[in-house]
Amino acid sequence: MNPRGGCSFALRRSESRNLLQQRILLRRKSTENLDRFIPNRSSIDFDYANYMLTEGCKGKASTVASSPSNEAYRKQLAEVLNLNRTRILAFKNKPSKPVESLFHEASTVKRRKLAKPHRSIPQIADRILDAPDIYDDYYVNVLDWGSSNVLAIGLGYTVHLWDATESSTSELMTADADTGPITSVSWAPDGRHIAVGLNNSEVQIWDYTSNELLRTLRGGHQSRVGTMDWNKHILSTGEMDGLIMNNDVRIRNHIVQTYRGHDQEVCGLKWSPSGQQLASGGNDNLIHIWDRSVASSNTSTQWFRRLENHTAAVRALAWCPFQANLLASGGGAADGSIKFWNAHTGACLNSVDTGSQVCSLLWNKNEREILSSHGFTDNQLTLWKYPSMVKIADLTGHTSRVLFMAQSPDGCTVASAAGDETLRFWTVFGTPGLAKPAVETNTEPFAHWNRIR
Repeated sequence: MNPRGGCSFALRRSESRNLLQQRILLRRKSTENLDRFIPNRSSIDFDYANYMLTEGCKGKASTVASSPSNEAYRKQLAEVLNLNRTRILAFKNKPSKPVESLFHEASTVKRRKLAKPHRSIPQIADRILDAPDIYDDYYVNVLDWGSSNVLAIGLGYTVHLWDATESSTSELMTADADTGPITSVSWAPDGRHIAVGLNNSEVQIWDYTSNELLRTLRGGHQSRVGTMDWNKHILSTGEMDGLIMNNDVRIRNHIVQTYRGHDQEVCGLKWSPSGQQLASGGNDNLIHIWDRSVASSNTSTQWFRRLENHTAAVRALAWCPFQANLLASGGGAADGSIKFWNAHTGACLNSVDTGSQVCSLLWNKNEREILSSHGFTDNQLTLWKYPSMVKIADLTGHTSRVLFMAQSPDGCTVASAAGDETLRFWTVFGTPGLAKPAVETNTEPFAHWNRIR
């Protein structure tokens, strides 16, 4: 072993160790932050870097042959990741102005159509006709307007017809001293046939187009028939002793149901729009709801609901055309209220004190409104907004209680008759041009019958 060689190796090892320790000490004493890289801009070649980021990458990519599937995948990936968009939420060009001439006129017309036209309520009647010898009796119903636009009114012993289309009048029939006077009239749904109730308890069925008496209903009532209403081929009649009968006018034995519930005269009858329920009002201050589905033939049927809140005779009855099971009723002079009922449950939904006798009620077929006619003291017609029952207008002109009202087939015009022997026409529910089209009427009950037996 060479001692000189061992000494030189130990010396070199000691020098390298000292050099490493010096480097470590220098790093510890340095103020540089060793956890980030701070480039020296003076040593960077920006031209070369720009070339490598642009032209260099393109050249490199072009040298690699890409298959059609890879190219399709690249395009789809770029589309999904929006790599083709260099600017987000930015227009390349300034957006063009919308062309107003194409849509401005159409939008204006649409707004005009959507805008509800203003409806003026008339303060005076459009037309006044004389009605001499009209029966001034709260318990009879001698005015009705048929679907053929012909108005029928009983004046004393004669039924007069007024054709609203032609503005012409004619006489249908005249009762003799033994059967008259006329106590009720009611048009059938077909607008051709009309029922006439008489003071001697008979009911006559007439064809107004030929002025021909088709048949006479006898044998049921014992006193005057003051109110009637149709339900297809069924004619319901009410009399002074409180009895109500359903008559099938197609058959010989016409009495098919009998309703007993009123102790005094029946002065109001109205079938619901569905034809399933009949409302009756009487001089006993009661309202009964009769359900046709539970009626049995030729027997006295129990009422479905009895409504007892009125304190006077109930003549005015009107079923709501836009809400099922809603019935409006009006009380006599000692009551003076309009009440609204849920006919299904029998609950009284609202009651409004009008301050005078309520003689008749009509719903507006085109708006949520109801019209009432009154007696002392103002003898007016009053238009109400439903359901708030805010008074819209009072129509005055009659000098006696307005007992009768009838509505035209288009639902716009109302005819009113009073004890002052005048018949007045009011365009209170709008004009025909603004009203909704009337629902087509069923040709029942005489569509398949040439002559009633």
